[in-house]
Amino acid sequence: MKIKDAILIIDDEKGIRDSLSAIFEDEGETAIAVEDAVEGLKVLETEPVGIVFLDVMLPKMGGIEALEKIKAVYPEVEVIMISGHANIDIAVRAVKTGAFDFLEKPLSIEKVLVALRNAENIRDLREENTELKKKKKNDDEIVGESTAIGKVRDLIRQAAATDVRILITGENGTGKELVARAVHKASKRSSGPFVAVNCAAIPDTLIESELFGHEKGAFTDASSMRKGRFELASGGTLFLDEIADMSLSAQAKVLRVIQEQKLERLGGENTITVNTRIIAATNKNLEEECKNNRFREDLFFRLNVVPVYVPALRERKEDIIPILRHFLSLKSGIPARVDAEAETMLTERAWQGNVRELRNIAERISLFLPEAGDAVLDRSILLSVFEMEGSVARSTGTGQPGIPSDIIETDYNNAKALFEKRYLEYHLAKNGGALTKTAAAIGMFPSNLHSKLRRAGLT
Repeated sequence: MKIKDAILIIDDEKGIRDSLSAIFEDEGETAIAVEDAVEGLKVLETEPVGIVFLDVMLPKMGGIEALEKIKAVYPEVEVIMISGHANIDIAVRAVKTGAFDFLEKPLSIEKVLVALRNAENIRDLREENTELKKKKKNDDEIVGESTAIGKVRDLIRQAAATDVRILITGENGTGKELVARAVHKASKRSSGPFVAVNCAAIPDTLIESELFGHEKGAFTDASSMRKGRFELASGGTLFLDEIADMSLSAQAKVLRVIQEQKLERLGGENTITVNTRIIAATNKNLEEECKNNRFREDLFFRLNVVPVYVPALRERKEDIIPILRHFLSLKSGIPARVDAEAETMLTERAWQGNVRELRNIAERISLFLPEAGDAVLDRSILLSVFEMEGSVARSTGTGQPGIPSDIIETDYNNAKALFEKRYLEYHLAKNGGALTKTAAAIGMFPSNLHSKLRRAGLT
């Protein structure tokens, strides 16, 4: 057991101070003991203290008053109250004020150490949570200083100030969900839930249940009541990704909920009011989808209040290296330098998978970079990385996509079928042939994946 900072003991009884100091020092901790709270507050100003053992009855300043001052200025410090004149009212007041625990005198070594271990665990969990939040914040950062991404940031700031609906468009892998999350975090709904739904990954038969929920017995497998995504996102934001893949019947119901902010679960009769902001995204041209009667025009107009286009990497080449360095730093903590030749190879690459593909490349690059020292990404490392994915052709600077000739030189339908088959083969092999694991990895329901494998002649 190790407390990172010192343990402060505030007690007017010398015997208590000496006993606690001895216990903590035997555990390898640093103990600081003072006889009153005024002196204890001075210690907190100058010494790194993690945990305080604080007596209730003290001269100059009472323990409860001292507790209030400590929690007001040092909320991260855990305070364990100790008292020889304890009663329920004092204990309740101490806990309400922020005390971590309350120990009665005479103190036993066992109780002191248990309280210390518990306080240590809470501090460790809090620090771990803080680090995870920092990492998540960095992970969600929109990186780049290009004019194109600057326009996206401006739209995010403007849209976040209101509850207007947003339609995000852009190719696969450009970061549409990242933009949606950025709007949510900058909005007044940031304390509410952010619920994301990939409409393309949910079968038509289940999409309405997913979005609107169902009552017990609404259909064969409805063994219990379930809230839908609209209801779960109430008070926050619902992100409808790949909305162009939603069935027309589901589109009609989504339109109604958007208009009325009310819904009924499948199999239910009660009307439920929701307060949900809608952000939608697609990689398709919805105007063309409307012309071809594959998307409701009235829903398109409802969603397209603030259109946000997320540019492909080829439209903001100046951001490629900063994004790569960002991903490398997240992965290995090494913001590697990129030499001129490697930079040319990266900026002239096709990047058909956009930022998602660049992130995968960054993870592979991190395998080749030294763990310490001045890491430099050069041509030799990049060639090794590209060879891992069998795509050296895309790094030659020709500007041609690295697609095998048997796919690129055939008609569209055959090319699509060939690509899908190879894509599925790759991910099946990567996941050891496990259907459920593969489906989860590529964002698809197992039943859908099974159908696609059967059509592609794969087992």
